[in-house]
Amino acid sequence: MAEWFWKRNYNKRTEEDYGLIRSIWYAIFVYLVVIPVSKLMYNLKIEGRENVPNGSRIIFAGNHVSYLDPPMLTYAVWKKVAYMGKKELFDTPNWLLKATCISLGGFAVNREKPEIATFKTVKAIFNTDWSLGIFPQGHIVNEPVIEHINKGFTLLAKKHKADIVPVAVCGFDGYAHKLFEKHMTLKVGKPISYELPDDEIIREWAKQICELTGFENKIESNFKEAVKIS
Repeated sequence: MAEWFWKRNYNKRTEEDYGLIRSIWYAIFVYLVVIPVSKLMYNLKIEGRENVPNGSRIIFAGNHVSYLDPPMLTYAVWKKVAYMGKKELFDTPNWLLKATCISLGGFAVNREKPEIATFKTVKAIFNTDWSLGIFPQGHIVNEPVIEHINKGFTLLAKKHKADIVPVAVCGFDGYAHKLFEKHMTLKVGKPISYELPDDEIIREWAKQICELTGFENKIESNFKEAVKIS
């Protein structure tokens, strides 16, 4: 059983992977780990939770500043969220990080060459009462700027008719090592319709994230420069 857990190909998940047992474990993890750590170590504040739509066919898309982003985003939106992660996370020698990703329903994606199994996993997620979590920057970014966005999340939104909800991670300046050492805020933005053109979805996501975080919006400035040149 242990070998199967570690060796399984986690770019492929089925509806059964998001059943009752995983939902119970997910809730236990949120209540016993995420909430205490968020409150006691990071003084986490949540703003805009009223913007979260009803239902589960939602893509939550956040800026990516640390390994804490997925659990804190879950706490912010208060839904069961399955996160798409780079395949390297599922090959890492850090057994704790790997076990956490796997046990909480995360699934792997090859950023260089996405596989059919990944898209089937997204379909399986939307056939359950779980939502999808994505970080469009594709990796952790330590600079206060939004640029170089992967467009894949807009394609998934359109294919599955799922609106996108921006979630801004604000105030992260390093990992906490003692109680009440850090102060962070997660801000939930307004839903973005999947019916918008791809470029408009990306621009609106970047706009909201930058307005909520105070980051520099290079997506918009690059777009304006491209228009000026043309």
